[in-house]
Amino acid sequence: MELTRTAEPQINFAVVDLGSNTIRMTLYDVQEQGGFQALFSEKRMAGLVNYIRSGSLTREGIEVACSVLRGFQRLLAQFGPVPMHVFATASLRNIRNTEEVLAAIRENTGLMPDAYFSATKIKWILDNVPGARERAERGDLLFGNVDSWLIWNLTGGRAHVSDYSNCSRTMLFDIDRLCWDEKLCERLGIPMSMLPTPVPSSMVYGRVTAGLSGLEALEGVPVCGSAGDQAAALLGQACIEPGQAKNTYGTGCFTLMNTGNKSVRSVSGLVTSVAWSVNGETTYALEGSVFNAGSSIQWLRDELGIIGAAHECDLLAESVPDNGGVYLVSAFTGLGAPRWDMYARGAIVGLTRGSNKAHIARATLEGIAYQVKDLLDAMQIDAESPISVLRVDGGASVSSFLMQFQADMLRVPIDRPKLVETTAFGAAFLAGLASGVWESVDDIALLRQSDRIFKPEMDAEQAKRQHDNWLRAVGRAEKWSLE
Repeated sequence: MELTRTAEPQINFAVVDLGSNTIRMTLYDVQEQGGFQALFSEKRMAGLVNYIRSGSLTREGIEVACSVLRGFQRLLAQFGPVPMHVFATASLRNIRNTEEVLAAIRENTGLMPDAYFSATKIKWILDNVPGARERAERGDLLFGNVDSWLIWNLTGGRAHVSDYSNCSRTMLFDIDRLCWDEKLCERLGIPMSMLPTPVPSSMVYGRVTAGLSGLEALEGVPVCGSAGDQAAALLGQACIEPGQAKNTYGTGCFTLMNTGNKSVRSVSGLVTSVAWSVNGETTYALEGSVFNAGSSIQWLRDELGIIGAAHECDLLAESVPDNGGVYLVSAFTGLGAPRWDMYARGAIVGLTRGSNKAHIARATLEGIAYQVKDLLDAMQIDAESPISVLRVDGGASVSSFLMQFQADMLRVPIDRPKLVETTAFGAAFLAGLASGVWESVDDIALLRQSDRIFKPEMDAEQAKRQHDNWLRAVGRAEKWSLE
């Protein structure tokens, strides 16, 4: 079936009725003046009731349901990031293996890439490394995040801690209660005694121990301030108010939005985590990840030999007036948020005899901006307030071409700071709070300085056409390795 997007970008969402015999999806369009409109409806005969054995849905039945949902996702792809809400009838809700069915649906639709997080890795070590579980139960084997390892060594083993932001990325942490989840640990067979003590992001965790090679002069200096890298970057960008957002352009792209004291659960394929906790106040964030950003520029250099150094990509991109109809989807390791498609693969579409390396270089940079737009579109669905400006950092943010194109796609200003090492700045600020250099989180807003503001210049209709073509290109790359 051929679908046609509405003339203006709207907020779309899809509702799926997972029934005993049929699975129906309806795509709705939320109108600016209020109310909503059904854009189209699709129905598939699945006959899931025929796959129920002894009160449980068989693996064959689960795969039938997942196959239908994957087909629905492909239909929705041309509408951009559209949240899909799945509801089941009583006959399916009452089966014995509901959790198994839900887990399989999440896995197959790319909604929960849980191997990315620590919990499954800990379980694998305990189950597969000889003697690991016994040592963990005796207290001889501990788990920790990177901050735990650093603090442990700096304090001579006196502090086994991890801040809330790092804990929240383990898939074992209750981000609302700010403690380890006993049921999750029990279900995965992970002894809680091996886990670090969860602590706030800004406090004195201990002091540098004596006798550390190369650090002798630091003996007795307080060890204070800890946060995950992207959380630290969010703070370093002075995104201290709800709705403020930043994107880091590194090997991948990482977009975070401050949601204040609310742990907003995403319906759009984003991750919810603790950003920081200071003076008893906890700030949460929504996060989306693009797997390949700067790495795609490295690919042009190291694998294709189109450029000799990263900065040459800008020069090539600016040497042509447009992309010549060429679009590059850098799904070299699959697609991250909001699609979470581990089976997607990279693609270059729109090539003609007139296409050259400059068009490919330009398409590479533009592809980074398109992916960030998809993340921000997803965030707009989850967030209560629109994003008015995007603060940027990371190695690729030095590309003025990329930043201008990003502003054109998002239709909001792009704010590049003078200090682009915002992760280190955020971590230093947390340490400064704990040691009395600064008094409150609000002080960081006075320290941040903008280098340049990029405002949208491209015609809005042209920007929409280019993004629509990008969505078409993504549709070619999705689920490629499954075809």
